Amino acid sequence: MKVQKGLHYTNDHEWVKLEGDVAVIGVADYAQHQLGDIVYVELPEIDDEIEKEEAFSAVESVKAAADIYMPVSGKVVAINEELIDDPALLNADPYENWMIKVEMTNKAELDELMTSEEYEKFLAEEE
Repeated sequence: MKVQKGLHYTNDHEWVKLEGDVAVIGVADYAQHQLGDIVYVELPEIDDEIEKEEAFSAVESVKAAADIYMPVSGKVVAINEELIDDPALLNADPYENWMIKVEMTNKAELDELMTSEEYEKFLAEEE
């Protein structure tokens, strides 16, 4: 499994990249690998306000369906519309193909997430 350096991770295998006050959010390689070939992605609307740990997306693959949870609280400022047309992009490169961008309402929530090193250890314990 590929773990991108410099990102923050959740126990549910979402990642966060900070760009100023905006959090770019996606799913980790582990999650897309577990799901298999992704065939459908549902994303929220721009301006939706979503709390940390609330489901913001649904992803369906040929073998499973899963909710994707917010790693931080915030207001959606952008969605990756390419994923709606081509959900398999998440399989191709889950780190390049982000899902949403949010304006964070509480930056301190980032401190509750794992670093890439901590996430690698977490994955090793999962297997």
